[in-house]
Amino acid sequence: MAAPPGKKSGDPLDQAYERMEDMLPGWPARALRWLQGPGSRFVRIPLGILFTLASFLWFLPVLGLWMLPVGLLLIAQDVPFLRRPVGRITLRGLDAATRLHQRWKNWRASRS
Repeated sequence: MAAPPGKKSGDPLDQAYERMEDMLPGWPARALRWLQGPGSRFVRIPLGILFTLASFLWFLPVLGLWMLPVGLLLIAQDVPFLRRPVGRITLRGLDAATRLHQRWKNWRASRS
């Protein structure tokens, strides 16, 4: 279950979802928040399975390995033993993306 707004949860998956919501603009953040809710379970589970299975077709255009972490992230919301490892890996990925974005901004600023 997600922590109430404004409160940090000790669960790495909830922290990862919260950070992703902060990074996303309007409607994608709202869609992500909706996908976390208990009422969207019947959408989240099949979508997670579909993304995970589609990741095995990585050699086709559009489909790819990028679908595996998205699928696992969706499935981990409902599978307790996946919450911690998927949350931690997602947080590491978000940290790396933040560092890369900061480097990009610094590089662009130094070139102008």
